[in-house]
Amino acid sequence: MNILIIGSGGRESAFAWKLSQSTLCEQLYIAPGNAGTGQYGINVNLKVTDFEGIKALVLEKGINMVLVGPEEPLVKGIHDFFLADEQLKNVPVIGPQQEGAQLEGSKDFSKQFMQRYNIPTAASRTFTRDTLQDGLEYLATQGLPIVLKADGLAAGKGVLICTTLQEAQQELVEMLNEAKFGDASSKVVIEQFLQGIELSVFILTDGNSYKILPSAKDYKRVGEGDTGLNTGGMGSVSPVPFADKDFLSKVEQRIVIPTVEGLKAEGIPYKGFIFIGLMNCDGEPYTIEYNCRMGDPETESVLPRIESDLVDLLLGVAEENLIEKQFTISPKVAATVMCVAGGYPGEYLKNKVMSGLENIRGSIAFHAGTGMQGDDVITTGGRVIAVTSLQDDMFTALQQATLDASRIYYDGKYFRKDIGFDLI
Repeated sequence: MNILIIGSGGRESAFAWKLSQSTLCEQLYIAPGNAGTGQYGINVNLKVTDFEGIKALVLEKGINMVLVGPEEPLVKGIHDFFLADEQLKNVPVIGPQQEGAQLEGSKDFSKQFMQRYNIPTAASRTFTRDTLQDGLEYLATQGLPIVLKADGLAAGKGVLICTTLQEAQQELVEMLNEAKFGDASSKVVIEQFLQGIELSVFILTDGNSYKILPSAKDYKRVGEGDTGLNTGGMGSVSPVPFADKDFLSKVEQRIVIPTVEGLKAEGIPYKGFIFIGLMNCDGEPYTIEYNCRMGDPETESVLPRIESDLVDLLLGVAEENLIEKQFTISPKVAATVMCVAGGYPGEYLKNKVMSGLENIRGSIAFHAGTGMQGDDVITTGGRVIAVTSLQDDMFTALQQATLDASRIYYDGKYFRKDIGFDLI
């Protein structure tokens, strides 16, 4: 079958790598893809929200399945677009319809959903510009630190952790009155701060049954020792050592099952991935957020550990018989180190020629922010390339990924050398 992946980052590189291994995949297309995805399929220069362009491609190339990587096209309704089109409606899309994508698209929607189905999460309230004064008064009654979340998509920047009342009140005013995050902060969720250690659990669901994918932990801060500014992710590891059988059983019973059953109860069809951001508070799981897609760079650590045919699993989602599909996970450990551009996450260097990829020994290089300039691979994004190593133990995986990250060269390259060391 012919498959189209929508997206251009490290996550989509990992999907392309995995799907291309399947005997069920005849031809793979990636729109728009990057300098690395071209080795697994054919890149097509289309924006992820160009639904008409995607339609033309699907019809021209006889695409049999579409896998949507990033959240933006899902929240904007690409799945609904396919279902409403006479020529596309029978082409399965892996990724929820617009209503289901609100799990990520609206923090207020997801918090209310959690509360309706008794899914453990931090206490919260939502405020708008009209209720700003109530929000300021509410802040004065809360403990510190306190979390402020823009309701809508804010490119990963809409979550603030405030340590003083003055800071929290000032930020709330800026978010609601001054549109600090544009339309995304027309509503703001004020949320209790949870103390613990973060991790992520992912599920693939056909709307009835589900498969729980390997757990992962990512590292958001740019500096070693988890210091400095937040980023899109500087690395990840899978599995997470403290997410043992007992903890994951709690996650399944208290969070995964109520989430899938809650969507069914509300008549919200959901075919795709659900990313569940969790906080482990003294052995008890609390839900921080949902995403309506796989995470990045977690995907680069999770997919190498899945031994099953991913195309077959996605067919199970499309045909609603996922429960019948074989699903096996490797006991090995995957570690991912992200190489970023100089200056990232602020204004960063671009169009730097990359070399040394051929020197990587025991890892896979998943391209993220890369492009081609003639025969040269160049940097185009802030997060440039994810280096993943799959080994028998965590120390070896981390050591190998870090070593191979050092073998790549481009002007301004930076990567953290302490990813996962807190877990050893």
